[in-house]
Amino acid sequence: MSTPAPIRSRAVGLAVAGAVGGFLFGFDSSVINAALNAIQKDFALDAGAIGFTVAIALLGCAIGAFVAGRLADRLGRIPVMLIGSALFVASGIGAGLAVGVFDLMAWRVVGGLGIGIASVVAPAYIAEVSPSTLRGRLGSLQQLAITVGIFVALLSGALIADAAGGPDAPLWWGLHAWRWMFLVAVIPGLVYGLIALRLPESPRFLVLKGDDARARSVFEQYWPGEDADAAVAEIRNSIATDAAAARSGTLRGPRFGLKPIVWIGMILSVFQQFVGINVIFYYSTELWDAVGFTENDSLAISVVTGIVNILVTLVAIALVDRIGRRPILLTGSIGMAVSLGTMALAFSQATAGASGPQLEGAWGPIALVAANLFVVFFGASWGPLVWVLLGEIFPNSIRAKALGVAAAAQWLANFAITMTFPSLSAWSLPLTYAAYALFAALSFVFVLRLVPETKGMSLEDADTLLERAPA
Repeated sequence: MSTPAPIRSRAVGLAVAGAVGGFLFGFDSSVINAALNAIQKDFALDAGAIGFTVAIALLGCAIGAFVAGRLADRLGRIPVMLIGSALFVASGIGAGLAVGVFDLMAWRVVGGLGIGIASVVAPAYIAEVSPSTLRGRLGSLQQLAITVGIFVALLSGALIADAAGGPDAPLWWGLHAWRWMFLVAVIPGLVYGLIALRLPESPRFLVLKGDDARARSVFEQYWPGEDADAAVAEIRNSIATDAAAARSGTLRGPRFGLKPIVWIGMILSVFQQFVGINVIFYYSTELWDAVGFTENDSLAISVVTGIVNILVTLVAIALVDRIGRRPILLTGSIGMAVSLGTMALAFSQATAGASGPQLEGAWGPIALVAANLFVVFFGASWGPLVWVLLGEIFPNSIRAKALGVAAAAQWLANFAITMTFPSLSAWSLPLTYAAYALFAALSFVFVLRLVPETKGMSLEDADTLLERAPA
């Protein structure tokens, strides 16, 4: 049965507002891209130190994600959104006015806390305020919002650098342009807070706290024509079921102490990061500058990459329920392996120049095309679909716990790649990309042999995956 238009429009409005947290997730994680060269010069950092400066935010992400669920259940979804907003604003101001690299690192951790909170609270809120007939499509707004945030961060960095004449050039009030790249994050952070103040509290949280009357009021206002009493009763039953599952569910199993399906979720998360996608979004400006493109051209290339990422995410959203998860992931693995291998080959042809390695002749365009094809194949497959699968493959009895473990594995893998890239690329850029290509090829084998298809399967049917998934 289709959802009536008034319900659809109001639910979409709430979901879009909630997805602003995803926008901040993408914005804050990529805002450092255009500022890297200038930060490295101003603070005289070597490759290892700049890698840690970028990656340290991910430790904050892990902590924020770990505490967000508990805070949201104790304080409510809206108060935790406001905490996330405050952390984003504080991080933007602190990083923009940092007096040294340790000061900058500390504020990066604060921003990471905000990212971790947004990565948990935003999708949870969207799911809880969305009608079941729209939940899948509205839930995908989170990933779309992340890609838009990445694009806006890259675009704002390019515009600020262009206005100043370079990231390390002074701009308004004598502050260098790279500082304004962080300070501009205050704007979306404040917008997120103002939006959160106008959002209704999640009906699920209200029922959890025994406030059925307010939950019923939210349903009556935002789901007109729906049976509010039935919706409240359904939430109450769901809470009781989840509480029982939390008491009885265990991740322990026969494969190195965990159930096979838990390992599948964790390895999916690790492969998503070990193909090196965040190298493109964290270091692309520095990368293209290092191989011969001008700084302005490097910033423009990064912006184009951000646009490509948005477009292919839309493609993935359109195809995932038609084609299925496994075929899209397998195609993505092949495409990523080939494009990353091409990048490795191109960078192996770089020659030493006065300012660093140079790509001569056709190798520069080849590397550029290969990098954007990598983003295309990732964004249309492993980017959004890993999140889809993580929400589907775990049975009810362990879903919350298993998602937490898989998310932790993803943040740690992200940290490892982000931390090691500057040092590895300084040692051998071709071999670094060859390693990412190898992980992409291994991801094909992993999906082919071990990942189950969940297309058309209800969440309740996920209990059977424990038996279907190969041991």
